[in-house]
Amino acid sequence: MADVMEMIGGYRLRNMLQTGQLSQVFEVVEPTSNRHFAMKLLLPEAAGVTEHRNMLFNEAEVGEKLTHQNVIRIYKVSRSMTTPHFIMEFFPSGSLRLRLQAKEMGFVKENARKIFKGTATGLAYMNAMGYVHRDVKPDNILVNALGETKIIDFAITKKIPKGIKRWFYRKSRPQGTPSFMSPEQINDEMPEARQDIYSYGCTLYELTTGRPPFRGSTTNDLLSRHFKEKPAPPSSYNADITDEFSQFVLKLIAKKKTDRPANFHEVLMALKKVKQIFKSVTDKHDEEM
Repeated sequence: MADVMEMIGGYRLRNMLQTGQLSQVFEVVEPTSNRHFAMKLLLPEAAGVTEHRNMLFNEAEVGEKLTHQNVIRIYKVSRSMTTPHFIMEFFPSGSLRLRLQAKEMGFVKENARKIFKGTATGLAYMNAMGYVHRDVKPDNILVNALGETKIIDFAITKKIPKGIKRWFYRKSRPQGTPSFMSPEQINDEMPEARQDIYSYGCTLYELTTGRPPFRGSTTNDLLSRHFKEKPAPPSSYNADITDEFSQFVLKLIAKKKTDRPANFHEVLMALKKVKQIFKSVTDKHDEEM
């Protein structure tokens, strides 16, 4: 496990920002320029495991190709055998998951439209660049005090197959987070934008109600509910949510992908038409949209 003030790859570790099962994220300083970045570093026990290394390098390779204000920027990757890591922009903020855990519903309410629009805009860009994120959830959206967002974690992001590659797509083991996976992703169907739209809808559901749209006693039970269970309108769990926003979210998590918006451009247009998200908050609709 790395320590603060240690030097790795020419960067000094300054603060630990996050620890996961496989990796740590540090704020780091480049001594030659005194610039601050973030470093995602595999833990020693994961550093030699091919699957874990491949996920880290996939995340880095995807991120290096993306440049957008709502998507975290990745600058370079080290394939070191002992300390595999990558360097990304430093965005001093926590995730929306941390906001939920801290019961900061007031913050989410006040900044809802900005957060929802920024996230959808970042995902629209990723899809337009030919990628499906495949793990959209509150944990993977950073938000600062101004409500500005950055999408992170491209470990299981995939290219949308084009042309002849579509004929050679083969199903494999499904990947994702059970509470946010679309029926097609659970079936490991060919990656496409409407899978991210479903996960985005599940994310909005939890951000506005405090709970995901589906719960199960086991993982398999939870996954089956994405196929079989009709979700309750978000307004049934939070009376402050408007009916029009409830209907907007339900359309995003429609079980048949053809019943969802076709792309995030359509999502953004539909969000713009929602006059109010919360009954108790007057949206800064005109300024934000």
